[in-house]
Amino acid sequence: MASSICHTRSNSLPSRSHPFVSEIDEHFCRLKANSEATSSSSVCHKLNGLQDLYDCVDKLLLLPTLVQEKNDHECVNELLDGSLRIFDLCSTAKDVLLQIKEFTQELQSILRRRGDVKLISEIKKYLTSRKVVRKAIKKAFANSKAKKLDNDNESQAMARILKEVEAISLTVFLSLLSFISGPKAQSRLSGWSLVSKLTHNKQVASEDGETDQANEFAKVDAALLSLIDQKICIGDVQKQLKKLEFCIQDFDEGLDCLSRSLIKTRVSLLNALNN
Repeated sequence: MASSICHTRSNSLPSRSHPFVSEIDEHFCRLKANSEATSSSSVCHKLNGLQDLYDCVDKLLLLPTLVQEKNDHECVNELLDGSLRIFDLCSTAKDVLLQIKEFTQELQSILRRRGDVKLISEIKKYLTSRKVVRKAIKKAFANSKAKKLDNDNESQAMARILKEVEAISLTVFLSLLSFISGPKAQSRLSGWSLVSKLTHNKQVASEDGETDQANEFAKVDAALLSLIDQKICIGDVQKQLKKLEFCIQDFDEGLDCLSRSLIKTRVSLLNALNN
């Protein structure tokens, strides 16, 4: 590798007042504010904000002044690994949403036929798939820890911007995956205990005393379990599935756009490092 942005002299980097750098700082502030994703609309807002951030980072990477002749292979490798970590999380989110979408479509088809003998078995398949999704999300959590740079040299200013972008990205994607997984208490409670809490209280109280509002994914879990126990009518379940379908569609659209931005930024990073 002929060059690296990690050893760029401080006077070769844009100052904090540079329009691109200032814009990135503004995106950082917006994404850090209200970090908890409490609704599907707030998740979509974060995905859109993250895409705007990457579009701005891509412009910054295209500036020729960012490239110097010295090498820091460890730093370069970590930046590239970081971009892959983010892309992997994006792929994980898209995969689990696709899996849930396919199951919900099958359930909607069966519910429309009313009295289908396959209904109970399909509900159980869906709930089993949700456990698989949570395991995949748990694994993604474990693999998502970013490494910190070893020192605070001003010469690594650009690398530090990219590492902060990675850290913000991890926060947004983990927030999305947590939303898909369901309330915090969901991983600690059995399915029947969960449905009791969701059905009667509409909220889930976690062991540490916090309360989580049930989202579209958790509400469908609860509705399906209630349907098995004949505590809810098919029409109510269909309404919850429809809401979940719209939620998944919004997430899919946001992730598709963001995925393209991630690829574009990685290409720009590779070009900057290899010039």
